[in-house]
Formats: sequence, C-alpha cells, structure tokens
Amino acid sequence: MKKLGLLFLLLQFSCASQKNIKINGVSFVASRAQVTQEHVNSVLNVNANHAAIMPFGFVRDINSSEIFFNTERQWFGETKNGAKQYISILHKNKIKVMLKPQIWIRRGEFTGTLKMKTEEDWLALEKSYEKFIITYAKLAQESKTDLLCIGTELEQFVVRRPEYWKQLIIKIRSIYKGKLTYAANWDEYPKVPFWKELDFIGIDAYFPLSESKTPSVEELKEGWQPWKSKMRVISEENNKPIIFTEFGYRSVDYNAKKPWTVDRTNEAVNLKAQANAKEAIFSEFWEEKWFAGGYVWKWFVDHESSGGKKDNRFTPQNKPAEEIIKSFYKNN
Repeated sequence: MKKLGLLFLLLQFSCASQKNIKINGVSFVASRAQVTQEHVNSVLNVNANHAAIMPFGFVRDINSSEIFFNTERQWFGETKNGAKQYISILHKNKIKVMLKPQIWIRRGEFTGTLKMKTEEDWLALEKSYEKFIITYAKLAQESKTDLLCIGTELEQFVVRRPEYWKQLIIKIRSIYKGKLTYAANWDEYPKVPFWKELDFIGIDAYFPLSESKTPSVEELKEGWQPWKSKMRVISEENNKPIIFTEFGYRSVDYNAKKPWTVDRTNEAVNLKAQANAKEAIFSEFWEEKWFAGGYVWKWFVDHESSGGKKDNRFTPQNKPAEEIIKSFYKNN
C-alpha cells in the first residue's frame, strides 16, 4: 500500500510539473525555401520549446473581401506545404508548434482595420476567411500541431461579426482536436467576445511601458503593473490562461514608448533597451500561474545573417537580448 501511495504522489507531482511548463517560444519567420536542420539548431540553441509557424493570406486593401493564399507566387514558408515542412522538422527536434495563419493587407495596412462596407461584402469575407482558416485547421490536425491560432489582430472583423466567429470556432473544433487561441492586439483583447470558447487568451503584447530613451528593468517592470492587473482580471473572468502570441521590442531608442511601431527608420540602435525589455517581461510574467508563456517576435531562419549589433529591428538574434532569452529559457 505504501508503494501505491508513493506512486500516486509521484504521478501527481509529474502532472503538476507538466502543467507548469511554460511556452518558451519563438516566432519562426517564413522563408523562400525549405527549412534545414541547421536552421532549427538556432532555435534549439536558444533553449526554446515552442515555435510559431506563420503561413500567410493576402488581401488587397482594408475593404477587400477576398483572401488569396497558398499560391505559387508566395514564399515556400508562407504556403500550406511550407508550413507542413516546417512543422515536421520542428517536431522531429521535439519543439512544439503553434500554427498561426495570418493576413497581410497590401502596403502593410493594419489588419485590425479590415472592415467591409456592405452585408454582402461581410458575407463574402466570412466565406473566404473560413476557407483560409479551415485549410490550416486540417493541416494542424494532420500534422498533430500542438496549438492553432484562429486569427491575428482582426479587431473590426471580430467586434462587428461576433456570431460568425463563435460558429467558426465550432467548425474548427469539429476538425482540429488540439488547443485553440486567438492573437488579439494589446489594446484589442478586452473586446474579444469569444475567449470562453478557446483554450488560451492570446495577446500580442506591445503594451506602452515607458517614455525613456533607455528604460531600466525596474522602470519597465513598474510600467507593466497596470496592464498586468487588467490581464489578470480577464484571465480570471474567463477562467483561461493568457499567452503572449507575440512579444518583443526593437533594439532602438524609446523602444517601450510605442512598441508596435514597425516603420523602417534610421533611429539609433539601442541594444541595452531591448535586453532590458526582455528581462523585465520575463521577470514579471513567467512566475504567474495564470500566464502560460509566449513567442518572441521574431526569429529568422538564417540565424547567422540575422540581427546583429547594427540592427534596430525586432529580432533579438546576435544581440545581447538573445543571451537573455537563452539563459531564461534554459532555467524556466
């Protein structure tokens, strides 16, 4: 009996430990060609246990109802076959995957503004989006993908057509048996009406934290407090853990003032600001029980030629921020 009791306790401890394992992820950017083991090695070297794979669909403008996807004109990694190949090689390396199909609007228009002018156009968009996401729900099921993100930063589409999204989730669940999330923008997530129907509350975590040129870790942690309190409430109200479907900061001056800024500028490189932002977000969130982890934005396939000390973009590759991530992921 004593042996049975000990075995039961060990099983309980094992299950509890598994439940507490965080998603230590990277957003693995699509490329023109197949991914090789060499490309995956950089993900392993940073001690990531998850990767987000992002096939794309394209829309002509914010009022267009047709989504073009899985075409010969796209890069390999942006297509269904590309996503399938990426997932396969990552799984072979015991890296779990979130499949995160995304929309790109011509000229980089913000996807949150995608909005139709007529009911006819809304119905056309809904039909097109369903075709897009069901294609990848089927791939997620076939490839035993661990997590499927059903949309990314589609605020106007979500708040104006809530019933569509709820029935779409039912259709997706009839095909895909894994976990579901949606990637809401940092200022969108409180408005999403279907969190209870998903498994995770997903947030692209570009919250403004500081107006300093090089904010310190302590200043950034202080900046997180009001946002963190609101997230905890949403998590408790919906009884769902939160994940950061994207999190990251540019290696640039004032990087925590408007962290969502993606315009290509010649602003001064600030590697310290980026490293501090990474350290602050890890220390504030990874110990919280209601928080399940997240995916660094962003990680390019060709590691050796990505980022570097003269780069002011989001990637932490070959910068001090990479060492922060590597060390943290190793120990958490």
